[in-house]
Amino acid sequence: MARTKGMTAQQLKALCSHWPGVVCDVKWETNLVFSAGGKMFAMTPVDDSDGGRLSCKVDDARFLELTDQPGIIPAPYLARARWVSIIEPQRFSTDELETFVRDAYRAIRSRLTKKAQAALASLPTVKVNTK
Repeated sequence: MARTKGMTAQQLKALCSHWPGVVCDVKWETNLVFSAGGKMFAMTPVDDSDGGRLSCKVDDARFLELTDQPGIIPAPYLARARWVSIIEPQRFSTDELETFVRDAYRAIRSRLTKKAQAALASLPTVKVNTK
């Protein structure tokens, strides 16, 4: 049975690994970090420790809205760059978390130079459930 709440490091890696220009590496010894064009957009503990915390870049206009929600705080050390830390990912559906990460990727990608953007393939599309 598929997880419908939260997101593991493996699920995050599976989600992002096929997106154009995405690089995944381990930083600060314990964080699985996803970047595009040299700019980070999401991270989670490699071993799903810390409650499976998921941190990602968010749109400036949504930062305050999101950090007012239970289970989401300004990301330590990265809040100034408008990152949130989803400290209780089990409060959110996997689809919601995927949307946060996809939006973070798009935000970072849109800030790349036009030349760097042109070198990347098309943006990933959102899958729609037809049930």
